[in-house]
Amino acid sequence: MRSTRASAAVDRLKRRSGNPDYSMVRSADGLFYLTLMTDSGDMERLSPSLEQDAFVEFVNAYGPQTPKKVSKLDVAFEKQLARKKPAS
Repeated sequence: MRSTRASAAVDRLKRRSGNPDYSMVRSADGLFYLTLMTDSGDMERLSPSLEQDAFVEFVNAYGPQTPKKVSKLDVAFEKQLARKKPAS
């Protein structure tokens, strides 16, 4: 099993948070977990051991989230939806 998706998820977390001290560990049984290097030099474990897909999902939801870009057309469409009243 390749860990490219998992390492890319950790790289995105590092960019979102601005903290380069996040890392992932892959155990001998092929499971992943997220760690953070503390100021004292210890590794703090931030997640349980997870399969690759679950790990990527966990890391993507962890930490600060970046808002998605919204176009003018998206804003106009949202206004139209807000004006429509649901049929009762």
